[in-house]
Amino acid sequence: MCALSDRHRIGVFCVGLAIQDTIFSVDEIPREPVKVYAQERREVGGGPAATAAVAIARLGGPAAIAARIGADATGNAIADELRSEGIDTTWLRAFDDNRSPGAVILVDKDGERLIVAYVDPDTPTEAGWLHPDSLGAALLCDLSWPQGALTCLEQAKREGIPSLLDAEITRHPREMIEPIIAACDHIVFSRRGLAQFAGTDSIEDGLHRARRPGHKIVGVTDGGDGLYWLDGDALRNARPPHVDVVDTVGAGDAFHGAFALALSHGRPLEETIRFANSVAALKCTVPGGRAGLPTPQALRRFDPTLDLDWIAAR
Repeated sequence: MCALSDRHRIGVFCVGLAIQDTIFSVDEIPREPVKVYAQERREVGGGPAATAAVAIARLGGPAAIAARIGADATGNAIADELRSEGIDTTWLRAFDDNRSPGAVILVDKDGERLIVAYVDPDTPTEAGWLHPDSLGAALLCDLSWPQGALTCLEQAKREGIPSLLDAEITRHPREMIEPIIAACDHIVFSRRGLAQFAGTDSIEDGLHRARRPGHKIVGVTDGGDGLYWLDGDALRNARPPHVDVVDTVGAGDAFHGAFALALSHGRPLEETIRFANSVAALKCTVPGGRAGLPTPQALRRFDPTLDLDWIAAR
C-alpha cells in the first residue's frame, strides 16, 4: 500500500471507456429518417471514464486512465488529448488489430443529445495486463469493460480506498454487471441505467432494488432534477444550481469525476454532492462536450460560497 502523499500524487484512477466523439449541433433531433444540416461540427474525446478523468484534471486533481483503444489515427487522437490534459495514460492500451471506439452525437438547441456509439466487438476483454502499483486515493469505473472494472475494484478493496461506479445504460448482460454493482461502494446511476438494471421507471423503487450490502450511497442523476439517493429508507434529492443549458454532453461524466475527486479527499457526502452538482451544471453552459469542464477558478466565479480550498490541499 502506498503512502498518503503518493496516493494524492496519483489522485483518482479511472477505468472504462475512452472514445472519440463527433458532435453535430442541430436545431432539433429528428424523429424520423431524414437528412438534416448541422450548424457546427466538433471532434472531441469522450467516454464516461475518460471524460471524468479530464474533469478531475481540470479541477486540479491528478488522474490516471485505464482503457482500451485501437492502434489507429482515432486512438492516437484519444491518447494525445488525454495527455494534453495532464492525465496519466500508462494504462491506456492500444490494440494493433482493433478499431478505436467512436460516437456520433446530435445536440439540439435545448442542449439535449442523441448518441450513437460504436465499440469494436473484437477488442480483447481480459484484464490480466492491468496491474498498477497503486490506484491512488479513489477509483472510478464505468460499465463498458466489466473485466477491467472488477480487476480494479478488487485492488481498491485491498488498498482500502473508496470506489465510485458510473452506472450508465449498458450492452452487457446483467450477470456481468451484478458483481460490479455489488463490489463498488458508491453507485450513481443515470436514469436510464437505473431503469435498465432495476426493471422499473420508479426512482425510489429502483434504488431500493439496486442497493446492496456495503453500499455507502446508491443514487441516480436525473438531469435538471439533480441527484436522488437513499438515506436509510428515505429518498433524498439535491438539485443543481439553475443554468441556461447549452449542451448536456458529458454532464454526467463531469458529475462523476467531481464526485470521485471529492471522495479522494474524504469530503463529507452532502458537500461532495453539492460540488458535483455545481461542476455538472457549469459544464452544461458551454457547447462542445469537454470544452465546458470547469476549472476551480470558474467554479469560484460561478458560486463563491463553495468551499474549494481542499482542492489545492495535497
